[in-house]
Amino acid sequence: MGVGGVGSHGEESVGTRTALLIMREAFFGTRRFDDFAKRVGVGEPAAAARLKELTAAGLLERVPYREPGQRTRHAYQLTRKGRDFLPVLVALRQWGDTWAADEQGPAVVVRHKDCGAEVRAALRCGEGHDVADGETYVDEGPGLLRVEPDAS
Repeated sequence: MGVGGVGSHGEESVGTRTALLIMREAFFGTRRFDDFAKRVGVGEPAAAARLKELTAAGLLERVPYREPGQRTRHAYQLTRKGRDFLPVLVALRQWGDTWAADEQGPAVVVRHKDCGAEVRAALRCGEGHDVADGETYVDEGPGLLRVEPDAS
């Protein structure tokens, strides 16, 4: 088990730059292996390894497709677990746009289809209140494992 009770539920699979970029590309609509490798800017072995890890973690799934006259190949699509990763990517992009974008501004902006406004990540409690910096605390969760001190 990792630091702070983080276990192996897929977090490790998205812990690399390449994995995050592959997930970003999946949200942008990339589906094919070659396109992931090209758009992320990594070699085929690295792309294959990350796609395999993301698939094993349940964030992506391989689906067969076949172009006329060609053999069956596999494309990758987001699973429900993978789609639930969108707020993480939005928050990382938002942070990067604030602290790392150059004077020209961000390269891409994610917008709401209905109104065109920029999509932003926000912290809210389960009751729907916006939560500001300094307004949180860490509490024991139901999955916390307690280790009793050795009595020797």
